[in-house]
Amino acid sequence: MRDRQGRLFIYLKQLILNVSTHRAAHKARPCDIKRGCTRLADMLPSKYEDNALQIKEKIQKELLRFFVLEVTARSAADIVGIHPNSAVLFYRKIRMAISHHLALAADEVFEGSVELDESCFGGRRKGCRGCGAAGKVVVFGILKRNGRVYTVVVDNAKSDTLMTVIKQKIMPDSIVYTDSLSSYDKLDVSGFIHHRINHSKEFSDRRNHINGIGNFWNQVKRVLRKYNGIDRKSFLLFLKECEFRFNFGTPSRQLKILRDWCGI
Repeated sequence: MRDRQGRLFIYLKQLILNVSTHRAAHKARPCDIKRGCTRLADMLPSKYEDNALQIKEKIQKELLRFFVLEVTARSAADIVGIHPNSAVLFYRKIRMAISHHLALAADEVFEGSVELDESCFGGRRKGCRGCGAAGKVVVFGILKRNGRVYTVVVDNAKSDTLMTVIKQKIMPDSIVYTDSLSSYDKLDVSGFIHHRINHSKEFSDRRNHINGIGNFWNQVKRVLRKYNGIDRKSFLLFLKECEFRFNFGTPSRQLKILRDWCGI
């Protein structure tokens, strides 16, 4: 009788050990980590290597295509058959690569015809609205007509704040179009050819308009709306993603550029 109990005890102990080993192995493979995988983190500057991410190169290419086509990370994960958190992290790495490469070109100076405008982002709140509402993120945008857009998060939309950015990004004697916000008053005496459009009366008067930068803000808010709120720490990455999409046109061009930037 004791011999049977001893064998049963050994059998149960081995069974428990096997189950524990299986669970540990399962937890170690949250994103289909296998031999021969490549790491997107290896393709980015060292400051982005805070999280190890290993996904097969074939799946990386599929995820990159889904990113360009604006498929959410969780939907893409469901299609390719990986853990949702792995796709979310992969998408974040792509946005970090975009932000890094756009920052490298941030010293580009615009000239010619340029549109300026500011916009505010944040959830709906009771009370004061617009850029004066508490918790809003203020973004200043500069659009070179028939060219690229540049965005920067600023503390406020006051004249001194905006003029600092304007003098860094726009050549003197450029033609600058704005709305009637008083923060732009200094443009009249700062070496720029300044045209205003009063939106309370009209939105365009031949070439006098800021419809180009307005179109960009609409695209940004359309993209961000589907996420039902973005935390403040990640907002800049999503903003730069929208800037990238606007500046680099068609999905095929975006995909080609991202393959180069991410080394996929």
